[in-house]
Amino acid sequence: MALLQNVIKGRQPVPPRLMIYGSEGVGKSTFAANAPKAVFVQTEDGLSEIDCARLPLVGSFDELLTQLKAIRDEEHDYQTLCLDSLDWTERLVWDRVCADYGVKCIEKADGGYGKGYTHALTYWRQIIALLNEIRAKRNMAVVLIAHSKVERFEDPEHASYDRYTPRLHKAACSLVCEWVDAVLFATRRMRVDSTTGKAAPVGADGGERILRTNGSPACIAKNRYGLPTELALSWTAFVECLGNNATK
Repeated sequence: MALLQNVIKGRQPVPPRLMIYGSEGVGKSTFAANAPKAVFVQTEDGLSEIDCARLPLVGSFDELLTQLKAIRDEEHDYQTLCLDSLDWTERLVWDRVCADYGVKCIEKADGGYGKGYTHALTYWRQIIALLNEIRAKRNMAVVLIAHSKVERFEDPEHASYDRYTPRLHKAACSLVCEWVDAVLFATRRMRVDSTTGKAAPVGADGGERILRTNGSPACIAKNRYGLPTELALSWTAFVECLGNNATK
């Protein structure tokens, strides 16, 4: 059989793989909880005030793999897997690397010089492989939640500047950002007073909560769906935009 007879054309409707990150309390977990039949794997204790289905708090890398395998293999009707949060997951990964090399700090693993962070990618790939299997076998969407940090970006074409990024080591961040279909930055809309230089929230309750879907000097973001640059921080708004673009 000729190989070109296997060419696939057109869009394939598959569940989304998302990373949403932002500051504490902006509404990242609430966004994920409103996804269809969501179940949380929690590596940090922060869901007590959210009405959602969740597994017991994970305490080690092996426990994390056990829970992911259970979602992959056991019978259930959940449609969205939410991992909350990536930066606390990274601590479990680092603990595993430290245990492998008998050290207390990842900086000292395998003799130091950043080797620990390279070894950590092996465990990150295990997590991603399981997420891929869950998505393929159970047809589940995946939502990864992370906190944000401000990081200096050395731009080779322009002056350096600060921007928001997920609170992960740069190697792990690159791996995860490449895997997901969308990196969404959750924030509040702000207005800067041109005379005082001070920022003030736009809207009620500390500022209108929004998602930024495309990268800019202010933040890391991307999407493969042709989403608007900004949309409301809600699962409903995200799905509506997703559906509108799918019919174009």
